[in-house]
Amino acid sequence: MPDNPQALPGQAFALPGHTVIALEGRDAAAFAQAQFMNDVKPLGDGQWQWNGWLTPKGRVIALFALLRLSDQTLLLVLPDADAESLAERLRRFVFRSKVAIGIRAGLHAAGRWGRPAQAEGAALAGDENAGLELDYSGAGQARSLLLAPAPAIADTEAAARWSLADLRHGLPRLSASQVEHWTPQQLSLERLQAFSVKKGCYPGQEIVARTHFLGKAKRGLVLFGGDAAIADGAEVRGRDAVLGTVVASADAGDAHLALAVLPLEREPQPATIDGQAVSEQPLLDGLER
Repeated sequence: MPDNPQALPGQAFALPGHTVIALEGRDAAAFAQAQFMNDVKPLGDGQWQWNGWLTPKGRVIALFALLRLSDQTLLLVLPDADAESLAERLRRFVFRSKVAIGIRAGLHAAGRWGRPAQAEGAALAGDENAGLELDYSGAGQARSLLLAPAPAIADTEAAARWSLADLRHGLPRLSASQVEHWTPQQLSLERLQAFSVKKGCYPGQEIVARTHFLGKAKRGLVLFGGDAAIADGAEVRGRDAVLGTVVASADAGDAHLALAVLPLEREPQPATIDGQAVSEQPLLDGLER
């Protein structure tokens, strides 16, 4: 028997790097509303949304799926982030609020290709005891994210394909080197409906709203494919100058993708990253909630 068996079609596989933070207490929903960049108030029990936390200067600290189980229990599903460090930073803003913030060690993230069994759109399915299901489907590709009490089997290939799918839909997987560098608009997070310009104050809200209402978003995400691995933070070069920076990358087999922040208005031209020619590819729709 192989040491690392692969997931069968339709079988769940572990998603390395995904961690769950729980906000619990009477003021959990109010705390999330005050700190995070999306509007939590319209979210009903048993629903989820894309959301994130910003610096006061409007730079993305973390991007996550926010699940509202009740007004006293919210879960944050974080890919790639240092969850313990993030939880500790959030605790500094609790003050007198009745909310406890901690890692939900008993929930393990897994992916599964195919239509969700019960979840649909923004509606969750299941519960913490039996497991939760989220609809992560996008254009042309159905998939589910699961939060289960027991870990799924490891499947490196399937997990790598999952990361590629995230990038194809414009979901930036921010490594530590790219944290606190980019505004929501530069990461094109309006595609995911991940931030609000109309709700009340939150850290970075003034920068986000000013950029939106004054029409000053001049850069956004562009997807590139290459023949070799691409490093986060690498420069994207045009004919004569640097065009932008790679913010996230993923590799699976012969597929190598990168999301980069580039000017929204630019002339078509060949591009290279670390000396290799790359081709621009269309971003797929379907992950907005």
